Amino acid sequence: MELIGAGRDADVWALDGTRVLRRYRHGGSADEEARVMAHLAGVGFAVPRVHDVNGADLVMDRLTGPTMAQDLARRPWRAHSHGRLLAGLQASLHAVPAPGWLRRRFATGDPARDRVLHLDLHPENVVLTPGGPVLIDWSNTAGGDPAADTALTVAILRGVSLGPVRDTGLRLLLAGFLHAAPTDPAPRMAEAITARLADPNLRPAEARRLRRLARRAPDGN
Repeated sequence: MELIGAGRDADVWALDGTRVLRRYRHGGSADEEARVMAHLAGVGFAVPRVHDVNGADLVMDRLTGPTMAQDLARRPWRAHSHGRLLAGLQASLHAVPAPGWLRRRFATGDPARDRVLHLDLHPENVVLTPGGPVLIDWSNTAGGDPAADTALTVAILRGVSLGPVRDTGLRLLLAGFLHAAPTDPAPRMAEAITARLADPNLRPAEARRLRRLARRAPDGN
């Protein structure tokens, strides 16, 4: 197998020209991730098709196209429009009610109002395929308040630094995202920052930026 991708928790291997294997390094079960992806595919949301799941291994369609992050590195002038695209994907996701079997996080207190949340929505998790954008990496998915999902995206984007030039693109991306964001992140911003700071994979520089963000405006601006 050829290693074609590596995230903070999992590696992605090419099985052949049409399928990949996503394997969690520390074990666990990908069953709920596979189940939520199948559920979303069933309601028409763009996710990779799942072929098989076995413990920490998830076999899915191999997607063709760059990630949004890769496209931004090549064409930074598209940052603002990509931010709006990111917000549009989140709006479509938040139209999906959370099924009863899905774990809850940042719950609204009323199960009927809980929606499917991605909780790790950022440009590296969007693949720009010829058929349109596809959202990947559903390991953090839960049912809950859409404002928390929006707030977490703000916290993720505000915590990252790619250098002076590319950070300008990140700011434009965030501006486009907030302009079109489906939900006001302010009510859940403090919780989102706390959740990010609790992530064991968080880099020290990201943690410092997030702590500064916590002292700023409640909506992450």
